[in-house]
Amino acid sequence: MEEEHMELASAIENAVRRMSEGRRVAVAFSGGLDSGLVACLAKRYAESVTLYTCGSEGSFDVLAAEELSSAIGLPWVHVRISTDNVADMIARFHRATGETDPFTISYELQLFSVCESCQEDVVLTGQGADEYFMGCAKYVECADCDYMAYVKDGVNRLREVSVPCELAIARHFGKELLYPYMDPEVLEVVGKIDPWDMRPKDMDSRKSVLKKAAVELGFPMLAHRTKKSSQYGSGTTDIIRALAKREGMMYNRYIAHICSGGHD
Repeated sequence: MEEEHMELASAIENAVRRMSEGRRVAVAFSGGLDSGLVACLAKRYAESVTLYTCGSEGSFDVLAAEELSSAIGLPWVHVRISTDNVADMIARFHRATGETDPFTISYELQLFSVCESCQEDVVLTGQGADEYFMGCAKYVECADCDYMAYVKDGVNRLREVSVPCELAIARHFGKELLYPYMDPEVLEVVGKIDPWDMRPKDMDSRKSVLKKAAVELGFPMLAHRTKKSSQYGSGTTDIIRALAKREGMMYNRYIAHICSGGHD
């Protein structure tokens, strides 16, 4: 492994240790590389670690999370989302955050449900890995001339939209939400790596530096974990689409209807 990748592995472990040592922590857990590495490292230092996965029965994330939680020997809780509860969950989400953007709601609803359900006061998340380690499909598909703009836009949305929304969720439930991959020490190391060296050549080579870090840290099985975006992997988008269709509405209009109090 190159020196910078070893430095990255050390920085990530240090971040998780500082955030979890001697504490009872929850991990927002999708069963993929990002949250899997956080969970494995937290197990080394925390008083206890419990994994929480939001998803529909049989969804990609739920199956992956159940399998990985067993492999790494940590307790796992399935926070179920279904046609019976998603509309109420969206309404509660909106009241807690004021958020109305359908796209943001679709991928932040999972964290909302985890914070609502978990018993622990500290919640660790793998957020930021896609943006800083080039995990998004668009980095594979875009033209060379657009790549750096996509990287910048991804980080900007993370910091200006996603994180503020997530911190509002955490405040609503009285949780401390922590981001190992956005720790200053980690980002300092990331800043030394040329973004072009991290650009994935295909879907399988996304987040290559994080995969190498996982191997260096003693978790080679994580380097081969596949992942879908949370709104798809959890089954959330499919559920909302089905309900919108049943109500004779388009997806965005259905979410707007709920946020405006139409579901109450």
